[in-house]
Amino acid sequence: MRPHHPRRHGTTVRRRGAVTALAVSLAALCAGQTLGGPSAVAAPKTSASASASAAATASAVSAAENQAARAIAGSLSAPAWRTRVRTAALSSHEVAVTALAGRAGYGALKSALSSADRRIATAKGLGTDAGPLLRLRLGDPAMRAGLTAGAQPWVAAAAVDDDAATITAYDSHGRAHTLDARTAPTRPVYVVDIDGSKALAAGLHVLNRELTRYGVASAGPAQRPAPAVGTRASAATGGFWTTRVTAVELSDDEEPWFKGDAEIYTLVTGFGQDGKVRVDPVDMPYLDNDGTVYRPGQILVNWSNYKYNLADAVMMEDDGGTNYLDLAKALATALLTIADQGTYIPLVTALLDAMPNDWWTDDPDYVDSWYTLSRDDNGTRYGARGNGWMTVEPYFVQEF
Repeated sequence: MRPHHPRRHGTTVRRRGAVTALAVSLAALCAGQTLGGPSAVAAPKTSASASASAAATASAVSAAENQAARAIAGSLSAPAWRTRVRTAALSSHEVAVTALAGRAGYGALKSALSSADRRIATAKGLGTDAGPLLRLRLGDPAMRAGLTAGAQPWVAAAAVDDDAATITAYDSHGRAHTLDARTAPTRPVYVVDIDGSKALAAGLHVLNRELTRYGVASAGPAQRPAPAVGTRASAATGGFWTTRVTAVELSDDEEPWFKGDAEIYTLVTGFGQDGKVRVDPVDMPYLDNDGTVYRPGQILVNWSNYKYNLADAVMMEDDGGTNYLDLAKALATALLTIADQGTYIPLVTALLDAMPNDWWTDDPDYVDSWYTLSRDDNGTRYGARGNGWMTVEPYFVQEF
């Protein structure tokens, strides 16, 4: 089970348009600017080109996964290869299928899968450094019995959209079969998907690099003497204060059987030491399942990077169709219009409004947000949507 994701439609997530414009207008007034003038903070706009790019990314990823599913399904007509794939699928949660085909000497299949890998990496803005991204897994644990008994498996591509009513699976003769997206079939089905952890790690590297290039990041001091936080004593040596996540949980949701684990990351945003808005992506690869309390002890905010003792956090999930180059550009376009005028301005609304409309269907999903996290926060903070909670504490990282 994966975390609940509010959808773009209706009022579940938030109201855009007038409410968003009002929020950004209030931010501009707090910053001491005059609306309508040349220096006004305009409400961030989602361009038609950004939405078109998001749709194109999702379409390209889906097409590449579908290409891979058909190629794998056809290859399963070979008994030795079918046995090898079955053994791998039963012994591991997911199989790096491109590498498996290469080791087995199936050159034509490896070539087809490598082509799909390249198309996915290009669509997601990852370049060539990400390496093979395709993986193969059983769609549901209950299918293990049928696979062990020798049932002929079908192969389906994981749909990018969680709201899909059906998905298509292929048999070894190339025939297509329509499956209910909400009810797992009794026949074993392999699902072709992206290695989300690998793709997200590569994507956040791209996002960090591009945000720095756009100027939505600023160098903070590496260390400085620690001031007291609350009643905590100051450290005698150099270092910096952070906010550490000691526990976190996300809410339940009924997800389609063909979806894998969640790929969660958080965008921490505030004003950097130079007064510019900065965004720091934080990978949270352990947040696989909803309804589970994780205790990571992970640093979420490095306060040496920020001018104020307040920051915002927006938790997102990458479901496969995110183009990280486009995401960086969208964030920079919206956030660079907000100027520091000596008082903290919450940035969650501006950050969410930067997302192209098409991304509110499934890629990336908005999970929850935490407004005005403080360096002094010590305890449980619930997300603005009530979709999750985090227990945080001040934590001083001390120099050796």
